[in-house]
Amino acid sequence: MFLSYIAKFFVVLFIALSTVTSYATVFYSKNEAMVLAFGENAKIETLSLFPDEAQVRSIEALAKAQLESGLFTFYVGKQDEKILGYAAIESSTVRTKPETLMIVLTADGELRNVYTLAFHEPPEYQPPEHWYQQLAKRKIEDLELGRSIDGISGATLSTRSTLAAVRKVMAVYEIMLKKSKDPQ
Repeated sequence: MFLSYIAKFFVVLFIALSTVTSYATVFYSKNEAMVLAFGENAKIETLSLFPDEAQVRSIEALAKAQLESGLFTFYVGKQDEKILGYAAIESSTVRTKPETLMIVLTADGELRNVYTLAFHEPPEYQPPEHWYQQLAKRKIEDLELGRSIDGISGATLSTRSTLAAVRKVMAVYEIMLKKSKDPQ
């Protein structure tokens, strides 16, 4: 009799655990993302940047976000040695699970696109595509909810996370790449 209850308990437990919904969605691999950013024929180079303490402070102040690492990687798309643009892949925790975005800048550092590469939160927490489109060509200081960017009910944490990632990428470009390209 006691074993019958234990067996029933484990059957119910198995059924309950097997019905837990997994929300992890991967939309693009890294290679697919690079084609999305720069096209089929682009040559992709990796640019590893190591900001010093002063640069970290400047980047964090401009981005209003914290750098999590002493290494920042840009992917540089080139065609015939001409720079097409820069892409950065940023992962962050939205609520309790990660999202991975690819932020694409033009050769001049203007925000071109934001693509979701992976999103592990429930789908209703992910901003729709048209929300990302409103970010294009905005200046870094305009990338704040309520300023010139509309929020989305039910996706507040996702939108905040996205804006922080975009500001961080733009700030790294501004402090480490644009200033090094500007004539002194």
